[in-house]
Amino acid sequence: MTDVTSAPAPPAALGTPLPRTDVRPDRTNRRRRALVPYLFLAPVATVLLLALGYPLVRQVVMSFQEFGLAQQFGTAEPEWVGLDNYAALVDDATMWGVVARSLAFCVVNAGLTMVIGTAVATLMTQLAGPVRLALQTCLLLAWAMPVIAAMTVWQWLFDTQYGVVNWALVQAGLADFAGHSWLLEPLSFYAVATVIVVWMSVPFVAFSVYAALTQVSDEVLEAAQLDGAGGWQRFRHIVVPTIAPVLSVVTLLQIIWDLRVFAQIYYLQGAGGLRSQTDLLGTYIYNLGIGQSNYGMASAVAMFMLVLTLVLTIGYVRRLAKEED
Repeated sequence: MTDVTSAPAPPAALGTPLPRTDVRPDRTNRRRRALVPYLFLAPVATVLLLALGYPLVRQVVMSFQEFGLAQQFGTAEPEWVGLDNYAALVDDATMWGVVARSLAFCVVNAGLTMVIGTAVATLMTQLAGPVRLALQTCLLLAWAMPVIAAMTVWQWLFDTQYGVVNWALVQAGLADFAGHSWLLEPLSFYAVATVIVVWMSVPFVAFSVYAALTQVSDEVLEAAQLDGAGGWQRFRHIVVPTIAPVLSVVTLLQIIWDLRVFAQIYYLQGAGGLRSQTDLLGTYIYNLGIGQSNYGMASAVAMFMLVLTLVLTIGYVRRLAKEED
C-alpha cells in the first residue's frame, strides 16, 4: 500500500511564478534611511540660516530705505528710496577715497603677512625641538592676546612722550623723533596700523603653512638635492607647489580679514588719529551708521564692501574649486 503522505507534490501550473529567494530591500525603507542624515542636519542648518541669512537679508532691504534714528526707535516708518543710497555713494568722493585706502591697506598687509608668516613657518622646520617649541609658544601667545589688550600695549610703545619706539630711535641718533606723534600723519598712522595688524595675523599664517610644510616629502627633497638643486630651487619647484592649496586658502582668508579690519583702526583713531584722513571701509561704515545714524547709507556701503570682497576673492574661489575637482 502506497503512502499518500510521501507522494511527490504536483508540478506547478504553467505561468505560475516560483517564489523568489533574493528579496530586495524595500525602497521605502531605503529612502527613509537616506533622509536620516538630513534630519539630523536640519536643526543646525535652520540655526545657521536664521543667524546668518536674516541679518544679510535685513541689511539688503535697509540699503534701499531711508533709515535713521526715527525708524530705529519705531517713531516713523522706513521710507523706500530705491537706488538713491547707491547713487549717492557713486557721487561721494569721500567714499571712493576710503575704498582706495582700504584696497592699498589690504594689499600691503596681506602681502607682508603672507611673506613673513611663510618665512617664520619655514624657519620653524629648521629649528631644534626646544627652540621651535619656544617660538611656537610666543606665536600662540601673540595670537591669543585680546585685541584691546594688544592695542593698549602698542599705544604705549608708540606714545608721543613716553613711548619705547621714540626713545629707541632717539638713542640711535635720530633726535627728530623726540616727542614725535605717529598718529597725526596718515602715512605714519597706517605704518603703525600695519605693524599691529601684521603682528596679529602672522601666527595664523605661520601655523597653517608650517602644518603644510610637515607634509612635504623628505625623500623628494633629498632626491632633488642629489640632482644638484639648491635650497631656493627646492623651495620654489617642490615645496611651493606642494603647499599651494594651503597658501591659496590662507591668502583668501587674509584678504577678507584685512579688507574688513576695524578694531585696530578705530582704536588708533581714538588714540589721536584724524578720522577724516584715516577711515577705512570698516570704520567708515561704523561712523555712517552709529556716528551719523544713517543706517540706510551704511547698509549700502556694507553691501558695496561685500561685492568688493567677492570680486577680489572670486579668482581664488574658482581656483580652489578647480583643485577640488
